[in-house]
Amino acid sequence: MVDGPLNHPVTGQGFASPVPPGAGWPDDPATASTPVATTADDVRRLAATPDLAELDARVSVCSACPRLVEWRERVARDKRASFADQPYWGRPIAGWGDPQPSVLIVGLAPAANGGNRTGRVFTGDSSGDWLFASLHRVGLAVQATSEHAGDGQRLVGARMVATVRCAPPLNKPTTAERDTCQPWIRQEIRLVEPWLRVVVALGSFGWTGALDALAAAGYAVPRPRPKFGHGASAVLTGPTERGAREVMLLGSYHPSQQNTFTGKLTAAMLDDVLAHAAELGRT
Repeated sequence: MVDGPLNHPVTGQGFASPVPPGAGWPDDPATASTPVATTADDVRRLAATPDLAELDARVSVCSACPRLVEWRERVARDKRASFADQPYWGRPIAGWGDPQPSVLIVGLAPAANGGNRTGRVFTGDSSGDWLFASLHRVGLAVQATSEHAGDGQRLVGARMVATVRCAPPLNKPTTAERDTCQPWIRQEIRLVEPWLRVVVALGSFGWTGALDALAAAGYAVPRPRPKFGHGASAVLTGPTERGAREVMLLGSYHPSQQNTFTGKLTAAMLDDVLAHAAELGRT
């Protein structure tokens, strides 16, 4: 553990770990006055904002799950040895990308030494390396890598979000933690729904979270409920009062080391799903 502020690897500015809101971290959506949720009831109340930027800010300071708060902040203080010279974000990760996306990518949760360190979902670990390289190949990202908030990466017509916004121990949130966090993704999907054409779920947890959030936004989920699988798809139809628009849900294996090292997920397989999403997003 290193005491005192450390320099951000992109900007060189010094930060404490975890990073206080409004301290100047690149793309930090919050300020020192952003309201903080400390209970599940707070999350439900504070998620009900009609402003996406304000939703991002409130997500990024949430402290409603004591186990997750303790874990993310402990990792941010103690640090992995290979990142001991860097400050860690150490807070929840807000959705990131285009505020009017045609493509939404939904995953499980930030990695303890990935997004929890960099401040951007799917950034700074091997899963992010796979994902952003593929997004770049299919035209949904302007760079092939995403190493840290502030590195110039930008998504094109796409946005990404985690179902659970804090890094959980062993990458396994509890059912209660998942349910407490649920209002954030539900409101985010409501706010981006007017532009949404396709949702890509990375893994079964992302698939379930996406289905639940789309249902909460008024979309009809087919019966029997669609099952997750790589290359699986389902068409969900929105409320008739909003024109009964359709959103396509696509499934992909998560680009975890377990899946990529074993060949369960290859670069070509990931490209196929994301290229299909990009094509659907342009129609």
